[in-house]
Amino acid sequence: MQAEATKATAFYWHERCFWHDPGAIGVFSAPGEFLQPQPASESPESKRRLKNLLEVSGLIDELTVVKPPPATNEDLARFHTWRYLEALEAGTLRGGGDAGDCAPYTAGSLAAAKQSAGLAIAAVEDVARGRHRNAYALCRPPGHHAEADRGRGFCLLGNIPVAVMRARALGQVRRVAILDWDVHHGNGTQDAFYDDPEVFSVSIHQAANFPLESGGFDEQGEGAGQGANLNLPLPPGCGIGAYRHAFTRLVLPALAAFRPELIVVACGYDACGKDPLGKMLLNSAMFAEMTAQLKALAERLCDGRLAMIHEGGYSEGYVPLCGHAAIAALAGSATRVHDPQNDEIAAWGYQSLQPHQHELIERWRQGWSLHGALDEADALVAAS
Repeated sequence: MQAEATKATAFYWHERCFWHDPGAIGVFSAPGEFLQPQPASESPESKRRLKNLLEVSGLIDELTVVKPPPATNEDLARFHTWRYLEALEAGTLRGGGDAGDCAPYTAGSLAAAKQSAGLAIAAVEDVARGRHRNAYALCRPPGHHAEADRGRGFCLLGNIPVAVMRARALGQVRRVAILDWDVHHGNGTQDAFYDDPEVFSVSIHQAANFPLESGGFDEQGEGAGQGANLNLPLPPGCGIGAYRHAFTRLVLPALAAFRPELIVVACGYDACGKDPLGKMLLNSAMFAEMTAQLKALAERLCDGRLAMIHEGGYSEGYVPLCGHAAIAALAGSATRVHDPQNDEIAAWGYQSLQPHQHELIERWRQGWSLHGALDEADALVAAS
């Protein structure tokens, strides 16, 4: 029984995902005459180093390691158009290109993207069917910006929409809540389920970062899906206090009110204080705290069914520490690694909840179209 308890968390990865090469574009979307070539911000190193840290710390030995097959075109076509998938295939034969908007790729990228989607599919399916209590998929390339007919923001295929649509189509799960805490808005996930009342999408992100035109609080779904989409566009500079208040007052109660059968997390670490593409101030301990809160809530709502799908995070040195802390919390493991930056980041100025942040989050709570359901859900959150 003890062996089964320590293996309750599954970990999904594949070396193929690390072989995706966006090209030498640095922090930009394309090379330029006066831009000295450098590796892309979306490089394999942050995620490879996370996997290596799991190995060195021994945490990976407490997990069930799974290497599933890549996604099939049939699975991808539940979300993506055939025209887009065929364009990716044709571009691969030419050696690569840009899949749409800031989504460069080269010859081996489509294979990596299909493998990445396959990780998400397996993680969601295994948790939905009860094979594992919870799961973490180390996906690359990321997926939450990809739209049905184009790639965006380093994302070629919509890992989470593909996985969730497949699980629902096969009758593995009905009501799904998706929380995206990547520092950028999860526009692709929002678009995929914007009119679907059975999928609740929540995105807590830096306001007007990427994409510039999406992620506003007023985007709350449409048609039958009105109220099943919640965006919290936090102002730049938010840290531990703001995220903790947003979680307590809105994110967790909203998830509890929806009462999902499965919770999926679009798990990016670019809200950390060391990320080059975000302006937020989180440390590794805060990612562990958010994971622990979601795990406790999932235990009360949906028999612990929680799948975390890795998205962004571009600090090669700090992402592994954040990811390790989150995975240890997910697995309920006592295995820890020392984070030499954790206490320093927590001590930075403006980490406490600022008045303007408090006012904004409270205004959102009152302005959400289903805010009446939050008061009842508060008790459930407190109990978890």
